[in-house]
Formats: sequence, C-alpha cells, structure tokens
Amino acid sequence: PLMKQAQDAGIKVLTADTDAPNSVREAFVNQATADGIGNTTAETLMKAMGGKGKWAIVSCGETAENLNSWIAAEKAYVSAKYPEAELVDVVYSGEDQAKGTQMSTDLMSAHPDLKGLLGQCTTSAVGVAQAVKDAGKIGQVFTVGIGTPKSMKPYLADGSSSGSILWNVANLGYLTAWAGEQLATGKTFQATNKVNDQMPDVKWDEATKTLVLGEPLLITNENVDQFNY
Repeated sequence: PLMKQAQDAGIKVLTADTDAPNSVREAFVNQATADGIGNTTAETLMKAMGGKGKWAIVSCGETAENLNSWIAAEKAYVSAKYPEAELVDVVYSGEDQAKGTQMSTDLMSAHPDLKGLLGQCTTSAVGVAQAVKDAGKIGQVFTVGIGTPKSMKPYLADGSSSGSILWNVANLGYLTAWAGEQLATGKTFQATNKVNDQMPDVKWDEATKTLVLGEPLLITNENVDQFNY
C-alpha cells in the first residue's frame, strides 16, 4: 500500500536486494539470480559435506522474498544433483544471531548425525558457524552461509565455515542509485546497460523488470582479505 501511495503521488518506485514482485515497482535491482545464489550456496555446502548426509537450513524472516527464493533453488539443486543428501529441517531465526546459534545447536542435538548447516542470511551465516565452533564439531558438521567478509573471516580461518556467498555490495548500491536516477529522469533500460567501468554490461529483463548485478561472489579463506566490509 505504501508503494502504491508513492506511485499515486508521482514518485517512481523500485526495489533492491529484496523484491516486492506483486507491487507497483517499476524495477528490481537484483544482486544475482535466485538460481545463481541458491545453486552456488548449495554446491559449496555439498562439496564440503562430500555430497551426502543430513543437512538443515537456518533462515531469517519467514516471509523474505529473497531468502525464500534462494531456499527453493537450493532444495531443487540438491535433490536433483545429490540424492544422498537429506534436508531434515528449515528453521527461522529472524535477524537474531544468538537465536541462529541456538537453533543450530538444537538441530545438532535433534540430529546427532547432522553433517551440514546452511545460514541463509548474514546473521544466521555467523550463527551456524558459531554453533559448530561451540560444539567442537569443526570438520564433522560443515557450514556455508550468506555472510559478509569481515564477519565471516574468523570462521573461514578456523574451518567452522566452508564458504560465504555474497555479491559486491558497493556495486549493488551504485547500481540501485543509478537505476533510481534512470527512472526519475524518464530514461528506459536497455537489454544490456553500461552503468560504469566496473559494471559494463548489466542485463535488464523486461518481462520481470529486473536488473541483475551479476554472478554471486564466493568468499573463502583464500580471498576474504580482498574485501573491506
């Protein structure tokens, strides 16, 4: 309703990071496709787990469009490519890191043979790794998350996290501002857009009215020091 109110007042409306697909928004600035993020996250976890065993997801908001789209992609990817992997639960910790840690601890207690935990947002990415570290199960239970480099660095270093998936946050911010300026001045998006030298070919999908920043970024212990956020 607020977005419609803005449109009625003559304001251009767009979304970024998390979409509102059934709204009046005229563009969505997407950090990467749902399949891109979901498949990369799932593959990173499955590789760490050896492609088999029980795993669980600790997500954040139950109604978050972006998180739910990634979960759907992860489920589809794992069931198609890793038939020996079993998803035992999906739980929601809000944006509470401590709750994410507690939920992960509870999952390991409920499933003593649990082999993988996936933290679906920046707070639960840290939460799942911290739980494994606290339980002394590094190397037994593997974690992957959607986490920022600085917050994930200690967990990547000690092996409680096998990888963090994200995107270039500075470029996402710039692209969002650029898209807003395009809309505000009445310009149209092209199939491929040169935003700046760092983003020379940002794709626009007219059917879904979506600009896609690009491929997901896999952060590991080897490259984490390249990022200052």
